[in-house]
Amino acid sequence: MSELIAISSGELSARINPLGAELWSLTDADHREYMTDADPRFWTGHAPVLFPIVGMLNGGRYRLGHSEYALPKHGFARTSRFTVVQAAPSEARFLLSDSAATRQAYPFAFGLEIRFRVAGMALQVEAAVTNPGDAPLPFSFGFHPAFAWPLPGGAAKEAHEVIFDRPEPEPIRRIDPASALLLREPQRTPVDGRVLRPRAELFEADALIWDRLSSRSVRFGAEGGSWLDIAFPDCPYLGIWQKPGAPFLAIEPWHGLNDPEGFTGDFHDKPGVIMLPRGDSRRFRMDVTVRPG
Repeated sequence: MSELIAISSGELSARINPLGAELWSLTDADHREYMTDADPRFWTGHAPVLFPIVGMLNGGRYRLGHSEYALPKHGFARTSRFTVVQAAPSEARFLLSDSAATRQAYPFAFGLEIRFRVAGMALQVEAAVTNPGDAPLPFSFGFHPAFAWPLPGGAAKEAHEVIFDRPEPEPIRRIDPASALLLREPQRTPVDGRVLRPRAELFEADALIWDRLSSRSVRFGAEGGSWLDIAFPDCPYLGIWQKPGAPFLAIEPWHGLNDPEGFTGDFHDKPGVIMLPRGDSRRFRMDVTVRPG
């Protein structure tokens, strides 16, 4: 296992694995953990970075003109070793660039930098995708943090809520269990006004996916316990997921989606794909503010 990079504000501490530039731990001054325990009975991930796709491709392959390429679910960044560019007391930066191995699956030049910074009780994560190539760069990006459920503070698991910053009346999308592709028909939202009350049975058919999202932040927690304020100003989609019964809830801001059922179009036309002009960059931020109970 890679040696974890630790950063701290004195009030809040984070540990990041250079393998995947993945946040593994987020603790307060009392050493209480706000991230998943990664129990292998459920899921060994913590907070993978999703690039250059979000979700699953139809048949595990995508098309570029007359060529086809294979990519695993959520892309290759989460299993790639990033270079540690900076490891300061309260800030760390990690960089992944294209290589001969990445170009076999994704034939583009790119840079992906992930910056973590803690200040007070807030963690800021910022991803920057750059295009050093000669042609537009098609890609998607997503965050996939899994938080402790229940959070520290003593509130019961069933008392926890996800509160959106705006009402969310629009239907949501679900995933076909066999293919892991987006089902064609939207489904009724489980959000009551602004409030989602997560429960294990909601996730028996995998993630809840908002592709017509109004909010750009949510609160997760329970009265009498801790809360997390999670802001994602640059991501228009959201997934919420867990393995039913697991002690975590993944709250995932995305700019990308699984392939819809039957999708056989060009990668440039995949839902949520960004076309980044040559020489340009695109940033995605996620802020997690801890309010201990």
